[in-house]
Amino acid sequence: EYLALQNQINPHFLYNTLEGIRSEALIEGVESIANMTEALETFFRYTISDMDKLATLAEEIANVENYCTIQRFRFGEKINFKIEHPADEEPDIFQVKIPKLTLQPIVENAVFHGIEPKMGKGLVTLKVLTTPSRLLITIADNGVGMDEESVHQLNDQLKGASLTYIKKDKKAGGIALLNVNNRLKLLFGDEYGIYLYSKAGAGTDVEITLPLIR
Repeated sequence: EYLALQNQINPHFLYNTLEGIRSEALIEGVESIANMTEALETFFRYTISDMDKLATLAEEIANVENYCTIQRFRFGEKINFKIEHPADEEPDIFQVKIPKLTLQPIVENAVFHGIEPKMGKGLVTLKVLTTPSRLLITIADNGVGMDEESVHQLNDQLKGASLTYIKKDKKAGGIALLNVNNRLKLLFGDEYGIYLYSKAGAGTDVEITLPLIR
């Protein structure tokens, strides 16, 4: 309980500091810094608070959009984000529940390992589908992709929950995929989790299978 109370102090200080920077930027008329600081504050508030709770798909997508806003300050129009969903057929799709921070780490992985090394503009597409009992989310990028051996190795690691990924070289990518995959399998069972499709030069698709929780 003491540690939980102590850990609340740091986020509170962070939010106050970011709000101070934003206020100074507005006073000086530097709107871009004010906007970036506001986006960063919103991102941290979502990321740090109530990590053990489920979020709606709408909240998770809003966090991804906010993350992309932050990245555009760095990459400009090189990063684009698109959502494909059957909202006309199933208007309540965005109210289904998924574990918090399921989507953003996968999108971040796509940005830094797929799109950043790519020449020209990059696109991350989030596709949502449902079956009677499952929620299927695919996060696809048109980045540099991966060779067949790397894809095979990653998919082997994604078959079951494991902590061995902690020892991996962070530069290799895949840490975010394994982290999210582990959480999904520990929460819901081995039939859920992540599977990877990729080809060198043609981008990567990360397929996330979840139970349909309304």
